[in-house]
Amino acid sequence: MKSKKTSILAVTAIVAMLTVVSVAGIPESSAAKTKMYEVTVTNLTPGQPITPPLLVTHAKDAGFFTVGEMASDSIQQLAENGNAAPIVKMLQGKVGVVEVVQGTIPLVPVNDPGETGLSHSETFTISSEGSMRYLSFASMLVCTNDDFAGIDSVRLPVNQKTVYAMAYDVRTEMNTEDFADMVPPCQGAIGITSDDEGIGTSNPEIAEAGVVIPHPGIMGGADLLEKVHAWDNPVVKIDIVRIR
Repeated sequence: MKSKKTSILAVTAIVAMLTVVSVAGIPESSAAKTKMYEVTVTNLTPGQPITPPLLVTHAKDAGFFTVGEMASDSIQQLAENGNAAPIVKMLQGKVGVVEVVQGTIPLVPVNDPGETGLSHSETFTISSEGSMRYLSFASMLVCTNDDFAGIDSVRLPVNQKTVYAMAYDVRTEMNTEDFADMVPPCQGAIGITSDDEGIGTSNPEIAEAGVVIPHPGIMGGADLLEKVHAWDNPVVKIDIVRIR
């Protein structure tokens, strides 16, 4: 059996390199047009940890995923391997992006099935500038093959609003629901041990070439259990409050 310390380290290993990232600062001349927001991200699922939330403020046409289109390589890396570095790098060089903010720890279900001591909710501060007042969000659903929770280009509020993120399947990898095909932190995060160590890289043997779709849900045909690891959409709640 794995020790509790080992489980916690396993949960955080995949995100150890990730830090809060801010894209190029806002010019002083634009300060009057700058608005600040507190964004609280809450995991609503009963049995799915999510990777550290990635939040982006941007112009209307600068989002990073579209339902019905093939996923970019950067979204694929996030959805399959929990690796947000490629999408952060892409956003840093994208015209129309104001700020990128990312957490440093996963968010677990409220009942913390793996007894990790991690939270199910976290609050971030992020800015917008002028007419670039749109928010996008993404986090991998850790105990899946290639799935993520996301919102694309939501208009930021005058005062406050709540929006909800659905689960999406990027369809770049078959949904085997086998721990051997999932990222290693999955098992520790949900309090399970098995002989399958998991994998943190894409496996070409189970690759697909589909488009991003709403996730059909957990089928329960292998290691994942429908009654334990499934979810009802939405999977994440996002509370947005303007603070300046």
